[in-house]
Amino acid sequence: MAARKDIDGSASVPEFYGKELRWKREEVGLTPEGAVEGSFYAPTYLSEIERGQRRMPEDLAHHVDRVLKTDGFFGRRCEDVRKAKRKGHAGYYERALEAEKYAETIEVWCPAVLPGLLQTPTYARTLVQAAHPSASDEEVEEKVNARMARARLFEDDHKLPEYWAILHESILRHPILPPEEMAEQLDRIAALAWRRRILPQVLPWNSGAYPLMLGGAMVMTFPDAPPLVYTESSYSGDTIDDPALVKQYRKSYDLLRAAALPPEASLAMIEDAAEDYRNGKQAD
Repeated sequence: MAARKDIDGSASVPEFYGKELRWKREEVGLTPEGAVEGSFYAPTYLSEIERGQRRMPEDLAHHVDRVLKTDGFFGRRCEDVRKAKRKGHAGYYERALEAEKYAETIEVWCPAVLPGLLQTPTYARTLVQAAHPSASDEEVEEKVNARMARARLFEDDHKLPEYWAILHESILRHPILPPEEMAEQLDRIAALAWRRRILPQVLPWNSGAYPLMLGGAMVMTFPDAPPLVYTESSYSGDTIDDPALVKQYRKSYDLLRAAALPPEASLAMIEDAAEDYRNGKQAD
């Protein structure tokens, strides 16, 4: 058996959980490969859970309990680990927050506001203050800083994820910021597109009925785990892993993508909207 590398189980709830998992796995003499055999997950996924870097999905927790004969311990505790909140983020977003760090592809549909990963600090701050009008300045900045930290996915040393965003045209024309700041926000999206870090498409305002009209969705795929879908409303969110539902969202997203403008025309529309804000030519 390989020597066990020390894990500080006191650092956080996920680290404690991961240390227990690794201890039980090594106690019965199983490798990560052996522990995940028969599941839909790769050994690397389990190793990252053991290091406290990933949270345990419920189906994998039940699988581990069967393999390690731990009488349901990891299944009962995985929800507690998922509830271990990170500062600046809503508890219901925890699973999606972690998942996007490991995603191979992220495909987002945004009918009302720009997605968090594409927001400037000013845009994010305005949204946070509107959603939480009684929050202190410190609480607002904590949320804004947490949102900005997520955008490190787009730093030059990251090749993944492939990020696709479908935006409703009304978002481009909704001046929630002063004109110059709206122009800066749209310039950020255009710059990411020109760097080939994102691929935006715009759904025209006059496109008629279309799939996913009732709300946004984020579809994520992974090299070592089944796909997930995340949906959100103002003060709640849901991470969906049911294969049938994920398949339905996948199909609807593909149909929505077909209804949107091509990437080149979409980028031109985004740049035109930014220029209109700078020139005081906002649409009525």
